[in-house]
Amino acid sequence: MVRVATLSRPPSANSISAPSRDDFTAMLEQSFVTQSPQEGQVIKGTIVSIENDFAMVDVGLKTEGRISLKEFSMPGIPASVAVGDTVEVYLERVENALGEAVLSRDKARREESWIKLEKAFNDQSRVQGVIFGRVKGGFTVDLDGAVAFLPGSQVDVRPTRDVGPLMNQPQPFQILKMDRRRGNIVVSRRAVLEERRAEERTSLVASLQEKQIVEGVVKNITDYGAFVDLGGVDGLLHVTDIAWRRVSHPTEVLSVGQTVTVQIIKINHETQRISLGMKQLQTDPWEGVAAKYPVGVQFKGKVTNVTDYGAFVELEPGVEGLVHVSEMSWVKKNLAPSKLVTPGTDVDVQVLEVDSNKRRISLGLKQTQENPWNSFTANHPAGSIIEGEVKSITEFGLFIGLDSDIDGMVHLSDISWSTPGEEAIKAYEKGQIVKAKVLDIDVEKERVSLGIKQLEEGSKAEKKAGAAASASGGALKKNQVVTGTVTEVNDGGIEVELEGGMRSFIRRADLARDRNDQRPDRFGKGDKVDAMVTSVDKASRKVSLSIKAREVAEEKEAVAQFGSSDSGASLGDILGAALKKKTKKGEPE
Repeated sequence: MVRVATLSRPPSANSISAPSRDDFTAMLEQSFVTQSPQEGQVIKGTIVSIENDFAMVDVGLKTEGRISLKEFSMPGIPASVAVGDTVEVYLERVENALGEAVLSRDKARREESWIKLEKAFNDQSRVQGVIFGRVKGGFTVDLDGAVAFLPGSQVDVRPTRDVGPLMNQPQPFQILKMDRRRGNIVVSRRAVLEERRAEERTSLVASLQEKQIVEGVVKNITDYGAFVDLGGVDGLLHVTDIAWRRVSHPTEVLSVGQTVTVQIIKINHETQRISLGMKQLQTDPWEGVAAKYPVGVQFKGKVTNVTDYGAFVELEPGVEGLVHVSEMSWVKKNLAPSKLVTPGTDVDVQVLEVDSNKRRISLGLKQTQENPWNSFTANHPAGSIIEGEVKSITEFGLFIGLDSDIDGMVHLSDISWSTPGEEAIKAYEKGQIVKAKVLDIDVEKERVSLGIKQLEEGSKAEKKAGAAASASGGALKKNQVVTGTVTEVNDGGIEVELEGGMRSFIRRADLARDRNDQRPDRFGKGDKVDAMVTSVDKASRKVSLSIKAREVAEEKEAVAQFGSSDSGASLGDILGAALKKKTKKGEPE
């Protein structure tokens, strides 16, 4: 039997099933998984070995990559890696000339850090870093792989000379500015400290109370006081609250670094300002001061301060009195207080007034000295002849220097009998020695009136004046009303010539009863005026006149005569009736 071998036919193309769409999708995804990583990416790798300070990292390529162990360390923190650890690395090149992958742990960490830092910057949150280097204007900070710049002004709240203790120490920072394109980051340690101090300050201020006694350290001294650190919050100790006595500058009592005990005077919780005091812890020296320093008693004190209006004298620490410039000297009225006393000197003073409520004591310096006016009056009574130097020449007369620094005045009307005062004064000059007669001394007002023309005894003018006085019915008498002619008008008053040539000067204050009418410009040369004789000096033949005194006398007379029957009348009606009656008396019947 013969067998016939049959050949099998190959399957036709139509008999082979085509791959489905799902198969193609699976094959594509598998190709993505097995595709080699791209250069410039951060990828994960596994440490397979550690050899000679290098770690061999497998990242799924044909060959491993080599990374120095230094790249796994942090400033101040050594590297801590082991075989089998999974790490993120940056793939710089797939293969170098040695056939190894070029990897970097630093760049991978930097890329990772930038993402975290940008988030922290946007959230205004703090970041951890380590100061590891010094550069111009500041320091470099490692922020977990990213390098930032720390300006010198942002290291601390106060200028820091030694940054050594801060180096290589992990600490918080605040990001002030960052630019990823340029790779710039600016951080601040000071902002973190200030925020922390603000929180501590708020908490501390809330725990303090007014009138509480606390201890502090003098932190800073200024002209107006000292700042005291109370353990995280500063308080101001004003210079006026350091001691009860006068303190010119805080450095007289305090020094920087000194520990002081103070009392809290006031707390402003809104502004967190605290006012402190030291003198409040001491006994107030003004308690019972009126009993300790009675009026009229003399004490010894020390000049502490001199001003334009007087000098302050310390009677005891914390108790000062003022010697006004008017109470410094009996005779030196125009000198500045600094010419009479100097700070630091001891002086004798007399208590003039005490006001415990206002904490004021008025003192007198001249009251402890002999009044030269008493001796001058005794040695140079009215009518005596005196000699002195012309100290000054004014528009209303000469000032002549006399004994004991007392000045006397020769009025224009007392320079010459015959020549007008404005002309007669031109014959004198400052520094000239002249003689004069003492006409009047007013100790209370501290005035000496002198006359030069009164030295011309037996002169024709004097005789003429005497003859005129006799012709008019004898010497003038006090309270007599006379009529005169205005010869001169100036700011100080008017000069009046009486019958017979006798002249008298009426001061501004005596020109009228009403203050508004006491103006010399109301009068003119040649005007006739009625005035009352207020004083007569027979020795010097000087007469004083006053229009004001005449008006006052006439008013009294009118009130006396008509006041009882015409009590309801006005003052004008009374004066009118009086003048009318006076006129009728002069008329012939």
